[in-house]
Amino acid sequence: MDETTPRETEIKIPVPTLDTIRSLLPSVGGHQAHPSLREVNVLFDTEARDLDRQGRVLRLRRVGERQIVTMKGPAHFEGPIKHREELETGVGDIEVISAIFQRLGLQPVLRYEKDRESWRVGSVTVTLDHTPMGDFVELEGPAELLEALATKIGADPAAGVRDSYVRLWQMYRERHPELDLPHNMVFPE
Repeated sequence: MDETTPRETEIKIPVPTLDTIRSLLPSVGGHQAHPSLREVNVLFDTEARDLDRQGRVLRLRRVGERQIVTMKGPAHFEGPIKHREELETGVGDIEVISAIFQRLGLQPVLRYEKDRESWRVGSVTVTLDHTPMGDFVELEGPAELLEALATKIGADPAAGVRDSYVRLWQMYRERHPELDLPHNMVFPE
C-alpha cells in the first residue's frame, strides 16, 4: 500500500449517552454535517469466511438515498487509534451489486444497523452512533488530533475499543444470552 491509498484513521469509544458529546461539540468549533440517519449495512464474505480471517471487510451500505460499497483492509493499531486501508464509492443499484457479489461466490453474512449523526471539527469527522447495543462516538481524521479532541468532548480515549461493531455485537450477545438477541445487529421492529 502506498501513500496515495485511502486510509481510515479513527478511534471508537463507547459512551453512556450521546447527549453530552452532542452538547459539547459546538464549544470546540463543531458543526453538524449530517443529521441522524439510519444506516443499513450488509457484510459479504465467502462461505469459509476468508475475508474475515484476513481482517478484510466488504460492505454494502444504504443511508437514506445513498448506496455505498466499501472494502477495508486489515487494521493495525497505535494505542486506541485504528489505521486501515479503506476504498469506498457510491453505487447506482445496491441490489445489482449484491447479486454480482453473490454470483462471484460471496454471500451476505451479517446485517447491522445504526443511527448515525456526523459532525465536523476542523479536519476531524465526529460520528455519533446509536446502535442496538448502546452508543458510541467515532473520531476520524489526523491521528495526532483524535485523543485530545475525544477528551474535550467528554469521551475517554482510554476506553477506546479496537473491535468492529460486528465483533462488539457478537460479544454483547455472548454476555447477554438471556436477551435472546438475533444474529444480525438490528433495531427491534
